[in-house]
Amino acid sequence: MRDLRVPLTEQQASRITGVLIEALPYIRTFHGSTIVVKFGGNAMVDDDLKQSFAGDIVLMKLVGMNPIVVHGGGPQIGELLERLSIPTEFVDGMRVTDAATMDVVQMVLGGLVNQEIVSLINAHGGRAVGVTGKDGKLIEATQLKIQRESPEHTAPEIIDIGHVGEVQTINREIIDTLIARDFIPVIAPIGAGPNGESFNINADIVAGKLAQSLAAEKLMLLTNTPGVVDPDGTTLTGLSAGEIQQLISDGTIHGGMLPKITCAVEAVRGGVHSAHIIDGRIRHALLLEVFTDSGVGTMIHSDSQR
Repeated sequence: MRDLRVPLTEQQASRITGVLIEALPYIRTFHGSTIVVKFGGNAMVDDDLKQSFAGDIVLMKLVGMNPIVVHGGGPQIGELLERLSIPTEFVDGMRVTDAATMDVVQMVLGGLVNQEIVSLINAHGGRAVGVTGKDGKLIEATQLKIQRESPEHTAPEIIDIGHVGEVQTINREIIDTLIARDFIPVIAPIGAGPNGESFNINADIVAGKLAQSLAAEKLMLLTNTPGVVDPDGTTLTGLSAGEIQQLISDGTIHGGMLPKITCAVEAVRGGVHSAHIIDGRIRHALLLEVFTDSGVGTMIHSDSQR
C-alpha cells in the first residue's frame, strides 16, 4: 500500500513534540490513579463535545489511569417529563420527584443517558460498563428533606420533595471489581433506599462521595463555566479549601456555582488529592486539565498542600 502520509513541517513537528513532552510527567505521575469525572452541562448535549469526552476517557484509560464516570441528565429528564405532560416543580434548585417523576428519572438516567455514554466510550475503543447506584447497593441513600427557616415558625419548616435522596454509604466493591477487570464504570446517580425504594441524587454529590470513598487522585466536575472567576472575570486556577471559603464569604463565589464548589471542598477535605472545576464547553477539556501545565479550569486542593 502506498504511504499517503503528508510530512510534517518543522513547526508542526515542534508543536506536537512539545505537547507530548509536556504530557509525559503527568502520565507517569497519574499512572494507576483513580480519576472520578462528573459528566454534565453542554458536554452532554453537544454531539462534538460528547465525542471528544469519550475519546478523552479512553485515552486516560489507555495510559494507565482508572477513570470513573458519574453522569447527570437533568435536561433529558425535563424533556421527557414535558412530552409525557408530567408537571415539573423545583424547590431550592432540586426537582420535586413524585413516583411518576421517579419512573422517568430511572428510565432516562439508568437507561437512555447511561447507555448512550457507555456506547460512546466503547465506540472509541474503551470497555465501559453502565451501572446505577442501585446495582449491588453501590449507593445506599435516604430521603433528603429540605429545612427552611421562616419567621412565622419557631422551628424550621421541613419540606418533603419526594424521591430525592442523600448518600449514606458508598459500597465500593462493585467499582473495585470493574476496575480490577479493566472496565470503565459509568454510574447513574440513583440510590437504593433502606426498603428498596429509589432515590434521585445530585450527580455532583455522588461523584464527590464516590471520590472520597475510593481515595481518588482527582475529582473532575465538568461545567458550563471557565471555573472559579474573580470579579474581573479572570479564572482562578489554583485555590486551597481555605481560600475557597474566603471567596464564598466575600461573595465572589455565589449562586449556582456554590453546590459544585461545596462538593469539591468536601472532597479534598475528605482525602481526594485535588478537585477540578473545568470548562466542559472546550473540546478535550479533560486531557487539557490532566496533561498540561495550564489546564482549563480551577484546581482546588486541601489547605495542608500549601
